[in-house]
Amino acid sequence: MIYALLGIAAAFCAFIQWGDEIPLPHGDVNKKEAKYIHNVQKQEEKQTYEKKILARNPSGYMTVEEYEQLSTPKDRMSMEIEVPKIPTPADMVYVPQPSYKIVKYNNPAGSAEISINKTFYQRRQQNAQGIVSPDFTKLVYPALYYYPNSGSTACDLFVINLEDAKSNKDKILTANTIHRLSDPILSTEKTIDNYNTFRTLTPVDFSTDGTKLLAKEKIGNTKDGIWKTIPVVYDFNNNISYSLIEVRAAIVYYWERYKNVDLDEKRWDLYPLGFDASNPDWVIVNALAYTGSTPINLGIWKVKYTGEQSQLVTFNKEEIQISMNGYKLVKDGVEPPSVTEDEEKHLKRIEKENAKIKKQQEKQELKDLKNSYKSKLKEMDTEFKESQKDYQLRQKIQGSTTGNDALEKYQEIKQQQEEKRLQLLEKQKQKELKELEKTK
Repeated sequence: MIYALLGIAAAFCAFIQWGDEIPLPHGDVNKKEAKYIHNVQKQEEKQTYEKKILARNPSGYMTVEEYEQLSTPKDRMSMEIEVPKIPTPADMVYVPQPSYKIVKYNNPAGSAEISINKTFYQRRQQNAQGIVSPDFTKLVYPALYYYPNSGSTACDLFVINLEDAKSNKDKILTANTIHRLSDPILSTEKTIDNYNTFRTLTPVDFSTDGTKLLAKEKIGNTKDGIWKTIPVVYDFNNNISYSLIEVRAAIVYYWERYKNVDLDEKRWDLYPLGFDASNPDWVIVNALAYTGSTPINLGIWKVKYTGEQSQLVTFNKEEIQISMNGYKLVKDGVEPPSVTEDEEKHLKRIEKENAKIKKQQEKQELKDLKNSYKSKLKEMDTEFKESQKDYQLRQKIQGSTTGNDALEKYQEIKQQQEEKRLQLLEKQKQKELKELEKTK
């Protein structure tokens, strides 16, 4: 019984080994492999072509490599920000558009103040009115922060470099916080240990040459009012700030020494007015005491922008001349309906023309992609045919010769083929020249 089973197993193995043979490949294996690689390369080229067409209108799907490439950090200063367009309702023919004009920022002198919006305490941040330098190259604005846990407020002063190739009004209108310099030029203390305290920075004015900015830091409490105001000057040439707190000490000393009045026991403060018109290195401030219903003038003082040499100038504000150098935008009414309607018609014509140009560009782009794809396939086919002919020639020579004779024979035949190709090109050139002569 065992021998019978062994015989059946042997017969089955013989059937598997000889009855189900794997067919051997027919023809030249190298040529088939080369043709297979060629077809794979053509398929890859087709996929690349189709991918370029789909990439014109991104669907949102992308590879990890594409995502990482698109998510790399970008330079905020070079980004272009498109001004949002407010859609006009279909049932409205005319929508009033505000008009703006450029005016002096520090007019009257020392009047610049921060106006806090009603939504400040809900949004916990606000960008206040900015000041533009005399040469319209930069805009400085305060950024306010609210901390609800302590009810306190802090502030930073940021700089936005304005664009060059625009009018002065458009420079200001298109200024965007995304283009601001990353680090503030001035900052207040941001500790939140004192409840309801506020610290704000308000730009007062630029110097005549725009190299220095005068600001005032106000420190106080929302329940108790302003405690004190400190003038601060920022020097753009040296990127350094100067706190003019010494002028406060000079005012206290003067009134205690010559008037026998202790201002430390009084409620008083000073107001930076601007830069001296006759000498931009001096800052003018006005000190006032609040001892009754009417504030008492403590004098007009001047101090060096570095915080040195505080001096009493006068008690009459009209005797001093203060320069007004910075600018700001204010609303100046609304545009006439005819202007808005003509602009709307003009924009519609431009949009229609742009849509037509865009359609032509897309059509031409698709055509160029297709022609490039066909040209690439034609080039690949030509190279493949040449490589196959070259391979057949090598095989033919190796079958009929031996040793170094095969290489010499191959080089000889290739040289003859090259000479024949050049002769054909020369004939074609001569033919084209004759046709050109006939045309002339």
